[in-house]
Amino acid sequence: MPNETAILGGGCFWCVEAAIKQLEGIISVRSGYMGGHLDKPTYQQVCSGRTGHVEVAEITFDPSIISFNDLLHVFFTLHDPTTLNRQGNDVGEQYRSVIFYRDEAQKKTAEDVTAELTRGKVFDSPIVTAIEPATTFWVAEDYHQDYFANNPYQPYCLGVVAPKVKKIRDKYAKRLKAQTA
Repeated sequence: MPNETAILGGGCFWCVEAAIKQLEGIISVRSGYMGGHLDKPTYQQVCSGRTGHVEVAEITFDPSIISFNDLLHVFFTLHDPTTLNRQGNDVGEQYRSVIFYRDEAQKKTAEDVTAELTRGKVFDSPIVTAIEPATTFWVAEDYHQDYFANNPYQPYCLGVVAPKVKKIRDKYAKRLKAQTA
């Protein structure tokens, strides 16, 4: 079974990258931007909120180890999919919750998982996560890659990223890569 790619936006890409990359079956995670109207956007341009881009993680995974369905359940655990254009103190369209699907199978899975979580009343408020076709992925600047691993004591990492990484470690302990368990 060939590797697959998922593109997920759930607030700051540092959080999504750090939390997801610790799972078995994850081959690589790259932080970047998707969904906007500007070619080759910079971090400063995206942070302005005027480009239409979302901070996303491009996740390459082995579907024989972790399915897209399982990955989406982790994604929905990782962030608050009920807040429009915000995650905590990160506010703006660039922090919105979105699943950029690569094919019709991913679209259907995203719709099914969202419906399942809604039926199960997993969240107190309605899920506002958008499900949109993938467009061009623009890889973020080098210093954004592995940001948490390279800056674990930076205040944002201590206060925001680390708790999300811990939440995934605790909830999905049996699914962690051996070196992060």
